Amino acid sequence: MPGVAPSEFEAIRRQKVYEAVAEQIERLILTKLKPGDKLPSERELTELLHVSRSSIRDAIRSLELVGLVEPRQGAGTIVRATHLDSMNSIAEALRQRQAMVSDLLDFRAMIEPPLAARAATNATLKQIEAMEEILRRQERTMTSGDAGIEEDANFHYSIAQASGNQVVLKVLDLIMDLLHDTRQRALQVSGRPQRSLNGHLRILDAITQRNPEAAHAAMRRHIHEIQDVVLKNFEPMEKDSSRE
Repeated sequence: MPGVAPSEFEAIRRQKVYEAVAEQIERLILTKLKPGDKLPSERELTELLHVSRSSIRDAIRSLELVGLVEPRQGAGTIVRATHLDSMNSIAEALRQRQAMVSDLLDFRAMIEPPLAARAATNATLKQIEAMEEILRRQERTMTSGDAGIEEDANFHYSIAQASGNQVVLKVLDLIMDLLHDTRQRALQVSGRPQRSLNGHLRILDAITQRNPEAAHAAMRRHIHEIQDVVLKNFEPMEKDSSRE
């Protein structure tokens, strides 16, 4: 087995779901390992990624299901021989995933600026106070080194609630769920949590000032900043998958 340095992995700052662990192992397989190579042991992966063994096991099981690895008695988990068609399928899946994420973010750009504008008109004092508290929590969470994904989502939910439309709140909840892993990865990009907080503060300031136009513009700017970070974060995955 070739030596694997800790720098080949990014630390999992929170107990991320197994899909995030699987993505990092898959990236290692596609860019560094070859058929027949052995993955690091569960213990090594646990130490490198800072997650529980159960998360490692679930991640490896998911990679086994798509044919990237296989367990061998007495030998550990081995990278499988992958045919070109399979590699093309993986690349195509990554491209489709990127397209879906792009469309979801584009949809957010369609619906969230008008929601912010409506919130600037409709939000009650209690709702604005709740938004302020969410951003105080986001700042504390960010200072502690956490990505703050929960506070990020809660702020956007609070704006949807303040808009006075309960149907769109359910739609936004679905979109946030579909983008959960992508948003979490984007919030771990250097400087991104602070930019997210700054964007939220601009939006809240416009809502507090009861300025629908400014709230619309601030939310639109915020969503476009998210799009730039997220789509750039997907590009290396697509390029890596096409190297073989």
